[in-house]
Amino acid sequence: YSTDFEVHRNWLAVTHNLPLSQWYYEATSEWTLDYPPFFAWFEYALSHVAKYFDPKMLIIENLNYTSPATIIFQRFSVIFTDILFIYAVRECCKCVNGKRAAKDILEKPTFVLAVLLLWNFGLLIVDHIHFQYNGFLFGLMLLSVARLCQKRYLEGAFLFAVLLHFKHIYIYVAPAYGIYLLRSYCFTANNADGSLKWRSFSFLHVTLLGLIVCLVSALSLGPFIVLGQLPQVISRLFPFKRGLCHAYWAPNFWALYNAVDKALTILGLKCNFLDPTKISKASMTGGLVQEFQHTVLPSVTPLATLICTFMSILPSVFCLWFKPQGPRGFLQCLVLCALSSFMFGWHVHEKAILLAILPLSLLSVQRARDAGIYLILTTTGHFSLFPLLFTLP
Repeated sequence: YSTDFEVHRNWLAVTHNLPLSQWYYEATSEWTLDYPPFFAWFEYALSHVAKYFDPKMLIIENLNYTSPATIIFQRFSVIFTDILFIYAVRECCKCVNGKRAAKDILEKPTFVLAVLLLWNFGLLIVDHIHFQYNGFLFGLMLLSVARLCQKRYLEGAFLFAVLLHFKHIYIYVAPAYGIYLLRSYCFTANNADGSLKWRSFSFLHVTLLGLIVCLVSALSLGPFIVLGQLPQVISRLFPFKRGLCHAYWAPNFWALYNAVDKALTILGLKCNFLDPTKISKASMTGGLVQEFQHTVLPSVTPLATLICTFMSILPSVFCLWFKPQGPRGFLQCLVLCALSSFMFGWHVHEKAILLAILPLSLLSVQRARDAGIYLILTTTGHFSLFPLLFTLP
């Protein structure tokens, strides 16, 4: 069990015992509910199974409760919900171009893709050694990708909208979904040179997409809007006061930025350029509320990280719009959006690298160049997940 094991046990207790109106206010534990409403309802459903294993795990005040029955239930719940991930992998394998002949099953792109996804080492660390439900969530994402590749656009849009209300980290790749759906579904035809035929715009298709997004959002956030609690929910989902970096540094641009600031601080103290009494003692990282002011370099704000992220995804989004390559172009844009947000986002977790690695798996089995990038990214990305192992007691 790990820190996140207690996080989810607490969420089981909160959703099981308290009315909806108190879910996003309850703060007995430091690990307050900070996922969107669909995930809260998911915990609520699990809690009604958990009570048959050990009712004591559903007592809010039982902090860090880890009975054998609790461990069995929570571990089994992750394994059970991975069924969705397995189904999504199956659907993704149907989308792989199988024109390349292969004498051995080990060389078939569909088999390789299934292995890369089902036996992804990072997902194993995060979900089954640490503790989370990323397999279930990535299953929703991969299933939405498969539906878009199969030109079942409304299903793909619906699944992604649902996913956003399960875990808002997937908003990082929303630009790729939005541009691809607009380019491929809302505009129904291209000119002979591949450029957009503006007259092919379908008002009906835009309306259908808008209805899907609005209905899913209304189902998720509607009750909290009625209760007047939407600002409270938003404050829990986007806790900017947690600091620029997470408790374990994701190897991104801001980790390097912090390291440079630290090195300059040490150098400044040794050379008597800085006053040691005026230097903040706060840590640069923190999983809980932890704000930090840089000593030498300018301090970074959430707005600054948003601007950097937005600027870094623009080239891939423009390419998807002006030089569409079908599903391949969509996947490339999705991967680049995920990498951009990982490199420049605010309070990025190590596991966010999986948001790029898993979709890249679909590209890597079809082209050698993408396979080389996949190898580099998985080697460095999975190495960055190893600090999670040290959170185990």
